[in-house]
Amino acid sequence: MLTTLSIKNFALIEKLDIAFSDQFSIITGETGAGKSIVLGALGLILGKRADLASLKDKNEKCVIEAHFELSKYSLRPFFEENDLDYEDETIIRREILPSGKSRAFINDSPVNLQELQELGVFLIDIHSQHQTQELSEELYQFQIIDSIAQNNPLVLDYQSVLKKYKSQKSQLAQLIVERQEAIKEQDYNAFLLEELLTAQLKNGQQEELEERFEQLNNVEFIKESLVKVTAIANDDQIGVLQHLKEIKNTLHKIASFSTTYNQFYERTNSVLLELDDIVEEISEHSEKLLNDPEQLELINQKLQAIYTLQKKHQVTTVAELLEIQEALDTKVMALDSLEAKIASIEKEIAAAAEKLDGIAAKIHAKRQKAIPVFQEKIVGILQLLGMPNARFAIEINPRASYFQNGKDEIQLLFSANKGSDFGLLKKVASGGEMSRIMLSVKAILAEYSKLPTIIFDEIDTGVSGEIAQKMGDIMKKMSREMQVFAITHLPQIASKGDQHYKVSKSTQGENTVSELKLLNTEDRIIEIAQMLSGNEITESAIGHAKALLN
Repeated sequence: MLTTLSIKNFALIEKLDIAFSDQFSIITGETGAGKSIVLGALGLILGKRADLASLKDKNEKCVIEAHFELSKYSLRPFFEENDLDYEDETIIRREILPSGKSRAFINDSPVNLQELQELGVFLIDIHSQHQTQELSEELYQFQIIDSIAQNNPLVLDYQSVLKKYKSQKSQLAQLIVERQEAIKEQDYNAFLLEELLTAQLKNGQQEELEERFEQLNNVEFIKESLVKVTAIANDDQIGVLQHLKEIKNTLHKIASFSTTYNQFYERTNSVLLELDDIVEEISEHSEKLLNDPEQLELINQKLQAIYTLQKKHQVTTVAELLEIQEALDTKVMALDSLEAKIASIEKEIAAAAEKLDGIAAKIHAKRQKAIPVFQEKIVGILQLLGMPNARFAIEINPRASYFQNGKDEIQLLFSANKGSDFGLLKKVASGGEMSRIMLSVKAILAEYSKLPTIIFDEIDTGVSGEIAQKMGDIMKKMSREMQVFAITHLPQIASKGDQHYKVSKSTQGENTVSELKLLNTEDRIIEIAQMLSGNEITESAIGHAKALLN
């Protein structure tokens, strides 16, 4: 509930600090005195956009601060979801700077207007004649019936499953699109993959084949060269080995004379042994070299296949071809995987739909039971408000679609007079009737759900004194369950309040200012008497005011 309101430098208000009780509060004042200014200030607290024209002194900032007692509202989850510090006494502050910039704070934490608006829904319901159109909206009609039916836990459960259901449906649609794309590419990808698999590619294979190809392609020249090397090494007269042996034998003769000579000998001997080994291997290799045209052709075909694949896929190595092969394999296998995913999610969707149907059926059944309760209550209240022949009919029809709060569609039908047919509420009810119906609805809702603070802004416009008396009684009864404000011009309603505030406008020097003042008993008698008789307060009006105040 709203406990205090502080306004500084806003419209005609220079400075205002006012406290409120948790009961039925009345706000009165002449037209133009500033009641709309107070509502405008509260509108800023609830997240409405600020206007630089709202500043009384354009050189000073405007500050509006409201304190709310939240301990009974179970709003801690909202604060946690929005990463805000929760306090049982929460402070909301709006600032409008001379530059036109606006700032908002919840418990000193900066917030944006959307967060303020979302919290404001739980705090204050400012209701005027112009807002009765929400009675014609399906969502609001369901809120009425579901409150009476105590359907809120079921609706929340339904919405949780619906959210998952919609997410699964969206996921399924995406998978189906992916499957369609995969099917289009499937044959081509499978063909490309088969080409790569047929090539039996391995890392390092290209280099190995190219080396083998060069050997086979030049086998005669290689063999000729190796034979020549062997001949040069082994020739008895001029062979390298023969000369090395002579060098070795010569050095052996002087090796004992010096360590240096011995090292020359040892090193020459090592060279001789190594060269002898090399010549032997060359000889053996030369004997094994054969001209094999068939093998050469096979290797050439294999290499050409690799080169063709590299050109086709615009790469230069076998390693890159293997990466492409792996990617194609994944794509080809992905279709099977997609089919499995689609089948799995279709089962999940079917299960969610079955659960939704079950919850929706329970919601529907409870709504049907709540309809006669609502009809009886609202007709009873409207009879008190001068509508003795008012009748309501509510039609709730199940549909195949999943709506946000179940599978029902609703029509709220109304007849104000005997013998007249039912018609849609929004088409057949007058403005005055809609105001009384809305008050009746709010009174019923107060019994079944924790409503926020409600402010009735001249909802009593155009009603008689007797009806106003009944409206005041209804609002008074509502205040037992919630904090209620009524901005009124009718003394019959003003007299019902537990507290009475007066908005007044006065001239101070060159300035016009508005004030909001809590009236004491004597001031209240005078105010109500003035509402009864005008500026000239008579003894009769004083007596009538006292009678109204009992």
